[in-house]
Amino acid sequence: MIPRFFCPFPLHPGATVELAAEAAHHALKVLRVGAGDTAILFDGRGGQWRATLHPAGKALRANLVEFDDAECEPPLVLTLVQALPAGDKMDFVVQKAVELGIARIQPVAARRSVIRLSGERAERRVEHWRNIAIAACEQSGRNRIPAVAPILDLPQYLGIAARENGLRFICAPGAGGFLRDVATPDAPISLLVGPEGGFEESELLAAHAAGFHAIRRGPRVLRTETAGPGAVAAMMALWGDW
Repeated sequence: MIPRFFCPFPLHPGATVELAAEAAHHALKVLRVGAGDTAILFDGRGGQWRATLHPAGKALRANLVEFDDAECEPPLVLTLVQALPAGDKMDFVVQKAVELGIARIQPVAARRSVIRLSGERAERRVEHWRNIAIAACEQSGRNRIPAVAPILDLPQYLGIAARENGLRFICAPGAGGFLRDVATPDAPISLLVGPEGGFEESELLAAHAAGFHAIRRGPRVLRTETAGPGAVAAMMALWGDW
């Protein structure tokens, strides 16, 4: 399989670029690439470049050879709004949601969220999740990086969501509606998933007032780190490109 690398700067025909130190180390020490090997580079603006690699000590340069306008973005524009889970579960959520085709991830802090992040600590964690999204794009063949937005308190997010266009769903065990009963949407979708202990009743009422419709994926109650990717997979199967 040809290795893929994200470049955080615009790529142009005939350019020679130097891969970031971490990407170069992975390519040289883990993938064991050599002079003349081929790689795929992309800059997140769409499409990808075939490149020839040239190691230079610890550095790795790539000569851009040919542009390919290939895309694998789904027609469904889906935002996953994930209440912060405990530990490193959000890493898993971001990785799998990106692999499945999510367009945007919005982390929110709910009342029952175990983890509390603010200030510089929150900024570092969001940057960490953005790097996970980049790695997931490199692995899955996506050439556009889904946005990982800064963390918002749930009431703050609901105030913004209420003014946006599109469909809004909230995962709620025991809800009467099923995904399979929803007509094929023709607008962007926002999917809200709660933390380990679920949303408080007041939060559910606030989400409903902001235009969120309660749905259930099936008869089983899923963990927070499974509910989001599971629902995304179901939506992609019903309305996406599966």
